[in-house]
Amino acid sequence: MRILGISAYYHDAAAALVIDGRIVAAAQEERFTRTKHDPAFPHRAIASCLSIAGLKPADIDHVAFYDKPFLKFERLLETYLAFAPRGFTSFRAALPIWLKEKLFQKSLITKELERLDPEVDWRQRLLFSEHHLSHAASAFYPSPFARAAVLTMDGVGEWTTTSLAVGDQSDLKVTREIHFPHSLGLLYSAFTYYTGFKVNSGEYKVMGLAPYGEPKYAKLIFEHLIDVKEDGSFRLNLDYFDYCTGLTMTNERFDALFGGPPRRAEARMGQREMDLAASIQAVTEEVVIKLAAGVARDTGERNLCLAGGVALNCVANGKLLKRKLFERIWLQPASGDAGGAIGAALVAAHSYRKAPRHLNGEADGMQGSYLGPIDSNDEIARQLDAAGARYERMDESGVLAACAQALADGKALGWHQGRMEFGPRALGGRSILGDPRSPTMQKLLNLKVKYRESFRPFAPSVLREDVQDWFDIDEDSPYMLLVADVLERHRIAMTAEEMNLFGIDKLNVPRSSIPAVTHVDYSARIQTVHRETNPRYHALISRFKALTGCPVVVNTSFNVRGEPIVCTPDDSFRCFMGTDIEALAIGDFFLRKEDQDPALRQRYEGKFELD
Repeated sequence: MRILGISAYYHDAAAALVIDGRIVAAAQEERFTRTKHDPAFPHRAIASCLSIAGLKPADIDHVAFYDKPFLKFERLLETYLAFAPRGFTSFRAALPIWLKEKLFQKSLITKELERLDPEVDWRQRLLFSEHHLSHAASAFYPSPFARAAVLTMDGVGEWTTTSLAVGDQSDLKVTREIHFPHSLGLLYSAFTYYTGFKVNSGEYKVMGLAPYGEPKYAKLIFEHLIDVKEDGSFRLNLDYFDYCTGLTMTNERFDALFGGPPRRAEARMGQREMDLAASIQAVTEEVVIKLAAGVARDTGERNLCLAGGVALNCVANGKLLKRKLFERIWLQPASGDAGGAIGAALVAAHSYRKAPRHLNGEADGMQGSYLGPIDSNDEIARQLDAAGARYERMDESGVLAACAQALADGKALGWHQGRMEFGPRALGGRSILGDPRSPTMQKLLNLKVKYRESFRPFAPSVLREDVQDWFDIDEDSPYMLLVADVLERHRIAMTAEEMNLFGIDKLNVPRSSIPAVTHVDYSARIQTVHRETNPRYHALISRFKALTGCPVVVNTSFNVRGEPIVCTPDDSFRCFMGTDIEALAIGDFFLRKEDQDPALRQRYEGKFELD
């Protein structure tokens, strides 16, 4: 039984392939088109998934779409009627698009599938899941749990913004929902917009900015914007928002409440933005913990699974873990809309076709999220030769030795190995790596490699067996979705003078023996590296540890700001030549910047639209 899952037409279009209940492949369309958050029908991602499995389009038994467009249109129409005549401008702008494209999506999807193979009756093979059911399925079915409560939180699906489900073996039922316009995800996105960042991509920045500020506005948010009950259920005060009917997230009453208009994109960051970020982060954490406590109390379940865009808030996840409301928590690494492709395919497999789950009690079904394409050494050589690259081919031991030494020498290393990751995080498949002990590495990577805002933190990849020796956590965190503090013995106390520095100026003060991955509040976004899922990455960090005594490396995604994570060897070489990355390893090939033809250098900084 071969099921293709698809998400498309909003943001982060993706495809996933499930065979006999097992996830075989998954990829986001943006990686192939090089358009960040590409919402288009994922033709290239589908082709990649089929190629990985060695299948033709006609071999697919079912295609499962991740939501129901008719229900979304119903929400648009009912929302306009509820708020009419306010919002007519946005309604008038949206309606032609819905009538032309989205309302008749079954026909549109069928036509797109016919491009794969016009001889197949795709209409008979096409199934639709609901948005939050897709999220819940992506969280529960790949988890290692036979039974679990499932909490999904995002902006909005068709109507649902937050849902509770309970999974038992192959059975998954949604039992409770909070509906639009009351949405924790949209509340967070409103502050993303107000602090000058892009909605649906800048939420990470707000989370990273929060430790520079104080939650001075949290009380104001609870008093005016959101009413939260003890079980975590909530309602928003819509008087302060414009997302129901307008073309912006917030309105003039919101501006008046927080003392001015939204920050302009790319304008100087002030203390107000830092305090606003800290405030919405604190509110989000409180709501998430109350929701989870209510779920634990009402269901009696010992395990919790999380998905939806809010589940990518790794700071809230870390605090939820420390509360020990559940024995174990599992987080879907592709919690946003891309992961809906996996969820839709799993709904079709387990709910529609009644396929059994494959549980081993320990490992999850995501294979470390290494579900994308892999390049053979012959293909790597072909692409590097075509690009004019100068390289050295080595055996695995030689590549690992050269890379570990480059890191120990303080160089920025491009690391393109194995299958590409699925989801928003680079996890040691398409990563830029650095030495966490360097007090200048964080600034170098932000300003000279990533070309992004200097305040944004970097994550540590740490050997799973060593994590509790460096961080206040002894849990698996393979997907970089949990934040924990650097242990006290590795910290460097800040002086009174340093504590009084303006927010972002604190960034340049070393706060631990691994300053490049230690945020200003001594926290770090942890990725535990496991020999079982990524043996080459584990071996590299082990080599680095043998050289330096440190089992941690800096890990950030292999791209520049506004660019999707690299996919092909050619993508990696172009990024290498357009940035200050000093060494590059692709498969068994090692490249040094000083060996390359200077004529191949390019200005990469302005190549992509800012995120």
